[in-house]
Amino acid sequence: MQHLLLFLSILAQGCNTQPPLTDFPYQLDSATQTFQLPVQLKEISGLSLGFDSNTLFAIEDETGLLFLIDKNSGAILQEVPFWKEGDYESVEIAGEDVFVGKSNGNLYQIQHPASEAQTVVKHESPLGKTCDVEGLTYEREKNRLLLSCKGDFGVDHSRAVFAFDLNTMTYDSLPAYVISWDSLLSFIRANPTLDRWEKLLEVFDPEQPELAFAPSALAIHPLTGHLYLLSSVGKLLVVLDRETGAIIYVQKLKKSVHPQPEGICFDPDGTMYISNEGKDGNGLIHKFAYLPKK
Repeated sequence: MQHLLLFLSILAQGCNTQPPLTDFPYQLDSATQTFQLPVQLKEISGLSLGFDSNTLFAIEDETGLLFLIDKNSGAILQEVPFWKEGDYESVEIAGEDVFVGKSNGNLYQIQHPASEAQTVVKHESPLGKTCDVEGLTYEREKNRLLLSCKGDFGVDHSRAVFAFDLNTMTYDSLPAYVISWDSLLSFIRANPTLDRWEKLLEVFDPEQPELAFAPSALAIHPLTGHLYLLSSVGKLLVVLDRETGAIIYVQKLKKSVHPQPEGICFDPDGTMYISNEGKDGNGLIHKFAYLPKK
C-alpha cells in the first residue's frame, strides 16, 4: 500500500500540465460583505449551503450542534443537536441529508434534520486521527463526498483528499487526489506573476514542511467544476482541475482578512463564502462576489 500511495503522489505531480487559471474571479483581500457571528460560533469549523437560498449550515468544533444561519445577516436561526460533544470540523448537504465530519474521519448522516423525525447514522472511518480530516464537500456527478486530510496519510510532504461513496456508504481505500509540496512549489515557480509570489515561497519552509499546506476546507465550484482547497496553515487557497488533479491556481491569503479560514462553500451563482474562526474576536463569514472576466 505504501508503494502504491507513493506512486499516486508522483502521478499527481506528473499530471500538473493544465494551464494556470490566469483570471481568478474573486477579490479575496476585500469581501463583498462580512458577518460577525454570535459567540456560539467563535470556533466555527465548517460551512455549507442550507436547503434554501437564504440559509447556511455551520458547525463548530466542540459541541454536537448543527447551526442554521441567516445568509443575509449571520444570525443564528436554529441550533440542532445531533450527537454528543466532539471535534467536529465540517458540514455538507448531500441530497436530503446533512453530513457532519469529525476530525478522525467519522461521518454523521443527519436524516430529516431539525424535525421530530430526525435520525443520525454514524459511519466509522478507517482514516484515523493522524489524517485529521477537516474538509467535506459533495461531488454530485459521482455521488460521493470528498474529505480532505489536514494531517499525514502515509506519504511524506503531501496531503490527500479521500472519497466516501454514497451508493455503498463506504470509504475508498485510495485517495481521490494527492497534493504534494513539490507540485505546489513547481506551480508557484512556473507562475511568477502570481500575487504575493515571494510570500508563497516563504510558506514552504524546508525545515518545517508540515507547515506548508494542510487543507482545512474544500468545495467544488458550481460553474467551473474546479476544486477549491482552503488551508488555514500557511494561509493558502489552492485550486485544482477536478478531472486531472492538476493545480491551476494558488493564492496567499491576507492574515488581516482571513485570520483562521476553516470553511468554504458556494452559491449556485458562484458567490463564495469563507468562514474564519475568531482568534481574538468573533467568528466571521466573508462573502465574495463572483467576478469572471467578460
